[in-house]
Formats: sequence, C-alpha cells, structure tokens
Amino acid sequence: MPSALLPSGSWVSRCRRCEIIHRVNALYHCERGPIRSQFAYCIGPAGDRLVAGKQFSVLSFELEVAAMAAFEDIKKVGVIGAGTMGRGIVMNFVNAGYPVTWLDVNGEMLEKGKVEIAAVYKRSVAQERFDDAEAQARLARISTTQEYADLADLDLVVEAVYENMDLKKKIFTELDKAVKPSAILATNTSYLDIDEIASATQRPTQVLGLHFFSPAHIMKLLEVVRGKATAQDVMDACLAVGKKIGKEAVLAGNCHGFIGNRMLEKYSRQSREVVLEGSTPWEVDQALQGFGMAMGPYRMYDVVGVDLGWRSRQLAGVGRGEPIVWLDNKLCEMERFGQKSGHGFYKYEAGSRQAIHDPETDMMAREVAEEAGYTARDVSSDEIVTRCILALVNEGARILDEGYAESAEDIDRVYRFGYGFPAERGGRWPTLTAWAWTRCWPRFVRWKPNAVSSGLRLPAWSSWPKQVVASPRRNSPVACFAAGSA
Repeated sequence: MPSALLPSGSWVSRCRRCEIIHRVNALYHCERGPIRSQFAYCIGPAGDRLVAGKQFSVLSFELEVAAMAAFEDIKKVGVIGAGTMGRGIVMNFVNAGYPVTWLDVNGEMLEKGKVEIAAVYKRSVAQERFDDAEAQARLARISTTQEYADLADLDLVVEAVYENMDLKKKIFTELDKAVKPSAILATNTSYLDIDEIASATQRPTQVLGLHFFSPAHIMKLLEVVRGKATAQDVMDACLAVGKKIGKEAVLAGNCHGFIGNRMLEKYSRQSREVVLEGSTPWEVDQALQGFGMAMGPYRMYDVVGVDLGWRSRQLAGVGRGEPIVWLDNKLCEMERFGQKSGHGFYKYEAGSRQAIHDPETDMMAREVAEEAGYTARDVSSDEIVTRCILALVNEGARILDEGYAESAEDIDRVYRFGYGFPAERGGRWPTLTAWAWTRCWPRFVRWKPNAVSSGLRLPAWSSWPKQVVASPRRNSPVACFAAGSA
C-alpha cells in the first residue's frame, strides 16, 4: 500500500524499537520485534510494504477509532475496597477532579475511610496547601455504596482489596455483570496474575493492572500492567489517566511482582539475610540511607505495614515461612504492625511519623537468627549496600532482558519514584550497571555462598569481559547480570 494513503496523525504510532511508524492496535511483529499494530503498514526505511498481512478496511478502521475515543473519555471512576490502599486511590482521583463512587461491603469501613480522608484534607488546609473550600469540594466528589449496581455507568473501576486471588476473581465477576460493557476494569494487585483475574470476566481486553504504591495519594509511581489480552487503546487511556492524576505511569509486563516488587523481593531478601547473619534492621537502614535511598527497607516495611506479608502468609497457609520473615511474624504477633500501630521495627510517638530506633527490635532479631541456626558475625555497611544494590541491578537486568520492561529508563523511573532510589546514583541504567560491575563484583566474591543461595546469580569473573556488552535490542548493558550462576 502506498504510504501516501496511510492514515496519519493520531491514527498512527511510532514503533519504539525500530522507529518506524505503524498503525497501532493489536499485537503483531515488525522485522525487529513486537509492536502493537493491526494494520501495520510500514512506511519507514524497509519500504512501503504490508507487515501484518491484513487487508486495509476504511470502515473497520473508523469503527476502531470511535472505540478508542470512548476509552479516552474517562470521566467517572469507581474504587473497590475501603482499606488503606483504597482510601489513597480515592484521594488520587478526587484530587484530580474525578467524581468517585467508592464501594465496600462494610459500611463502617466506608464511613471510617471518609473520616480519615477528611482528616488528611484538614491537615493540608492547616499547612496552607489549599483552602477549606477546595477540601470540601474534594470530599463532595466522593459517593459511597455497598451495591455493585451503583457502579453501572462508570468508565473505570479500580479494585483495591487485599491480595487474595479468589476474592479478586469474585469481585471481577460481579463487576463484569454490573458495569457497562465499555468500562475498563483495573486491579491494584501488587503481584498476582492479571490474566487469571481477567479470566473471571467476559471482557479480558478491557482488564489491566493499575498498581499504585503506598501511600497511594503521596507516592508518584503507577505501574500500568498489561495482560496478554489487554487492548492497546485501553493501555493508552490508563497511561493518560495516570498522567492526569499526577503519577509517573510506567508500562509493565505481567510477571510475578511486575517491575518494582519483583526487584524489591531480591533487595528485601538481601536486607533480611544480612540481619540473620549479624546486622540489625537499624544498621541496614542507616547503611542504605547513607548510600542515598530515601528510606531503608525496614522503615519502608513500617510505612507499608509489617502485617501485609504476615496476613498473606496466613491466608496462604504457609505457617511461619522462611527464617527471613520470622522477625516480622514475631512483631505482628505482638501487634507491632508498623507506623499505623505506633510500633513496628521502630517506635513512633503519638501523632508522629518519625521512626525511633528500638533496641528491643535488635535483641529480637538476634533471638530469631539464633533460633534459625545462624552464628552472628560483623557485617559492614559496605557489604550491606553492595549486596542489596547488586540484587536490584541483577533482577532489573533480568526483567529488561525478558521484556517485562520496555526500557532501562522505565526501570529507573520505577525505582526513583516508587522506592526512593537516588537519581545521582543511577539515573541512567548504564551508570548503575557500571557501578555494580566496578565496585560490587570484587567484594561479591567473599559473600558468594550466602548471596547465591539467596537468589543472586552472576557469571564467573573470567567470563565478564566478553559479556559486558550493550544489548542489541535495548541498548543497555544487561548481559553480564542476566547470565547464569558461576
């Protein structure tokens, strides 16, 4: 087809890999890898040729454009769940001007949630961030319900209940019946399979993940997670909504933990392993904050809630779990759930969010380590930083190489805006990988038995020179971190 006849403007898009312009819709391939294009007429250097092999149809094209316009016109939003995450997500949308219908089967939770949102806005007024009239206007945009039928005319619904697959699938089945056919259904899951959740509906092309980070009304990151059936226009609409509500919206693939939490799992494991080996939660946080992290992992656990993982383990019936979480279990059994309860790994004065070092936590950490059979040794700040940051680099490389992140820059954005990674330490992925190679590897050799057993897999030192090369697909030096164990 001659390029002059190809629709232009908003009807075409540029392939992110080969920089060739294509018509965007469903998943097809150009000569250099996946793009999303149903009609995909290539008008770039490869010549005027039909890539996807489909007959061009003006009528079907116009129908698709009309459908895309409907998805872009998101005006009314629903949120399911009146817990901490649901409350923060509601504030995100009403702060940006969206009217929100908030559903929870527990009416008391809804009322409590509205009171807590009002208290947040009252503090903001006292701090002169906006006036009382604006606070009242935001509260007026929230309506509550316990009936799914009240969600019928919404354009986007975000589910934000706790991490239980059966519960989420039940909710999506109800939403699919209650909400209009053109609505987008999103889950705020942190790590569950988007495709399995979508299977509970008759509209898998309109199901995706919108993973907000806690506290949701403060943290800038939003992972927009594509399922295997998620339509591109749905993804585009949600990326646009993310921008409108002030988020750094990053497209992520559907793997366990997506980008952020998949990397965090390895980082967290190392932060817990070094405590079992002889360090303390306070020492770990001090070392990583000294490196430049906005907060250490144990302060982060307190902010998010120590009980989240504990409750998930209870629901899954895994008992105590691995020794790395035994200290968490012990704290939760004492109802030390973190900042929200006034006591977790740290202590908190009434009404304050300032973390206070608690020597009792250090003592409990040693007791747990001895019970697990560890002999205490000195763990330096340098070792703590090296093992934790190398874990991030290693897993980030795998995510990029497996295609669950579109670019190294997206991984940078996830860790800067979702986890407080210092921009000056690795605002560009090549800078961070170079830091890991030159600074971490010589030291890593000393800790290899423990680190490898904890999930860090690196190639032998002798193989590094030939492996430190730029990825031909993503222009990022990932091969040296994605290779197998030595």
